[in-house]
Amino acid sequence: MVHPDYQYTPKLIPSMVSLIGSGLYHCVLGSRILGGQALKGGMPVVKYVANRVLTVFENAFLGAKLSEYHTGYRGFSRELLEQIPYDANSDDFVFDNQMLAEIIWAGYVVAEITCPTKYFEEASSINFTRSIQYGLGCVKTTFEFVFARMGIIDSIRFKSK
Repeated sequence: MVHPDYQYTPKLIPSMVSLIGSGLYHCVLGSRILGGQALKGGMPVVKYVANRVLTVFENAFLGAKLSEYHTGYRGFSRELLEQIPYDANSDDFVFDNQMLAEIIWAGYVVAEITCPTKYFEEASSINFTRSIQYGLGCVKTTFEFVFARMGIIDSIRFKSK
């Protein structure tokens, strides 16, 4: 999956497919953060800070140690897609985050590779208001994950194991 905003190079697809095709991983993310080039690639400081804050929050509560949860560059195995209940997810930007939380819930290990990115006016389709809605949706998804793990709620996304 590559967001259609031209921020990500398709040249990493063979590497991502190799990690999945070899059976090493079922999910691979292209991380803008790993290589330390996000800001140099033009990522707005506000988006960078929000990404980092949400990622620290999500790592703490979801139990993963990812460099970022908010990349639009992802690869999935067929097995994973057949196991994850993504049809219950939002039709908006938070879909990506819900799916990643489901992947972590299901016990899949997520691989990351560094991904150069470039930002320009036409490259990002999410405005400030929708960014806030997305961030709140990520927080909601994280709490849903935690409350389901604690047995406090029943969740379509996070069913008891």
